[in-house]
Amino acid sequence: MRTALRRLAAAAGLLLSFQAAAGADPVPRDGAPWPVKVVIVTAYENGEDTGDAPGELQLWVERAGLTETMAFPGGVRALRTNADRSVVAMVSGMGLVNAGASVMALAFDRRFDVSKAYWLVAGVAGIDPQVGAIGDAVWVDYAVNDLARSIDVREAPRDWPYGLYPFRSKRAGRMPEEAMDYGPSARYAQVFPLDAGLTRWAYALTRTVELERTPALARFAERWTAFPKTQGSPTVRIGASLSSNHYWHGREATRWARDWVRMFTDGRAAFAVSDMEDSAIAAAMARLDGMGAADARRLLVLRAASNYTQAPPGRTTLESATARHPGAGLPAYEAAYRVGSAVVRELTGHWPRYAEHVPSGL
Repeated sequence: MRTALRRLAAAAGLLLSFQAAAGADPVPRDGAPWPVKVVIVTAYENGEDTGDAPGELQLWVERAGLTETMAFPGGVRALRTNADRSVVAMVSGMGLVNAGASVMALAFDRRFDVSKAYWLVAGVAGIDPQVGAIGDAVWVDYAVNDLARSIDVREAPRDWPYGLYPFRSKRAGRMPEEAMDYGPSARYAQVFPLDAGLTRWAYALTRTVELERTPALARFAERWTAFPKTQGSPTVRIGASLSSNHYWHGREATRWARDWVRMFTDGRAAFAVSDMEDSAIAAAMARLDGMGAADARRLLVLRAASNYTQAPPGRTTLESATARHPGAGLPAYEAAYRVGSAVVRELTGHWPRYAEHVPSGL
């Protein structure tokens, strides 16, 4: 027993020395980690944390009192926190690998206790024009992964609509007859249902938040009159996200995304937004939950639409994919902040109510 305790103490000391060598801020003087109420997860920032053209992080730093900077050797960028470290904002880095690794690194950073923390992913995404408009904010109910096989569509059978298809399936658009064990189950390697009660609660709390429709967005909407939900003022919605390590774009790719989400959720969810991080974050949270390090029920994912997943009528897919959309800047960042900050204020402002019990809108 004494040998085990000595080894544990040595390991803790070694970790502290690694953190000190890397420039990480130490734990509080009393040795106890800071209890975190909310972790805000963003994927990237365009420049500095404040004072220049914003990315996903900057509005949080400037408006939510995240005045403290803390080194984060396990991540890709320094953390931002409020004065008592109860709210922590991180930049995970773009892509599935960065996102999952960064979340795991923060959860096991001994300076923080995230066992009761709510995790809010607040970022931008592409949106299906059948579902909504640039500037919308979407609370994600299912985070879906794109683990797949593919054939160049030019070499695929003529009746295939696209070249991506599930493992052990024999054609695109069809689930395999035999499940593939590439996770806890074939479905859960692809599909991560977020807590329905918490998601509905967040939606009910924020559904009336006013979002910005700039003159540029209004003009751009004139190209999309064939899609009724792209017209009118941006709104708050609920829908599924589909995560991929590559930025895909196009009419047939959007058709694939709709089919993929429908197939792997047995029709329980509808594709709404494309992103590059959500499924990895959800997977990391599920594993952290199993280890008792975090509560996966407390994960919220909010995606603000910065572009459409396909080209507007009259433009080629390449033109659309390489163009800068009018929602790519402030309208999407603003939507993510306005909607997300309402939830953060509610959680932190009434912490005794939410510390032990996850709210539910069901």
